Amino acid sequence: MEFKHISVLLNESIEALNIKPDGIYIDGTAGGAGHSSEIAKRLTTGRLISLDKDPDAIKTATERLSMYKCATVVNSDFSNFDNVLSNLGIEKVDGILLDLGVSSHQIDTAERGFSFHADAPLDMRMSQEGRSAKEFVNEESVETLARVIRDYSDEKFSYRIAKAIVDAREKAPIETTLQLAEIVSSAVPAAARRDGHPARRTFQAIRIAVNGELDCLSDFLSKAIDYMNEGGVIAIITFHSLEDRMVKHTFADWAKGCTCPKDFPVCVCGNKPKAAFVSKKAITADDDQLNENIRARSARLRAIYKL
Repeated sequence: MEFKHISVLLNESIEALNIKPDGIYIDGTAGGAGHSSEIAKRLTTGRLISLDKDPDAIKTATERLSMYKCATVVNSDFSNFDNVLSNLGIEKVDGILLDLGVSSHQIDTAERGFSFHADAPLDMRMSQEGRSAKEFVNEESVETLARVIRDYSDEKFSYRIAKAIVDAREKAPIETTLQLAEIVSSAVPAAARRDGHPARRTFQAIRIAVNGELDCLSDFLSKAIDYMNEGGVIAIITFHSLEDRMVKHTFADWAKGCTCPKDFPVCVCGNKPKAAFVSKKAITADDDQLNENIRARSARLRAIYKL
């Protein structure tokens, strides 16, 4: 299947990066190379490093960026960008873009096991390596399942769903997406089933856990600012509140200067801001984008530049 993915907030994120023709840029989530292509075509003597942990994305990005001599494609999670830079002999960059979450290709390719709309092996691994969703739901305790479903999706029936999963797997292993979707549906009250598909939140939570998505983002944010040149921009597109909150708070910390009490006549802490906002408010998709791609409805773009 061709790797299809509509790049969300494409123009807005490219504008936020304020690309310099001789700059060095990282697209940490290359996907179908939509953002990467727009960055590459704006470079002359600059350089683009496109990362993705999904082998399907790497194959597609390599093909679509082959016309750009400035582009290097690397199979890696974005949280490992510092080691990639070290291997390439690069110390600092002028921009990093992350488009987080699951891609349209991953959702629409049934055999990848991300979607509850088609029956397929329960997988959900972006990297196609490591522990699968099938192993996760068949091995974790009811307490762990309930915590993951609650914390990663705000599902108020998390324990009921977790208990239903454990009860079901005692009879037979849970192996497919539709099996899991049916178990979730049976665990929630009838009224809740009318509020969208009842499995949506649970599938999101399990996907986040299986791929360690929040851990990867936290690892990235803990070091990204140190690899930016002065004026360098970090632009991040998130798709759920946990990611967005993490990015928002980290950016706010970087932009925070003096931490002395307000009644101090002069600063004694000596703290200076590391960065400033490109836009203080998150940027969201307009009506045209929503009409083209309904998955853009939850997208939030935040961007900040190093001082």
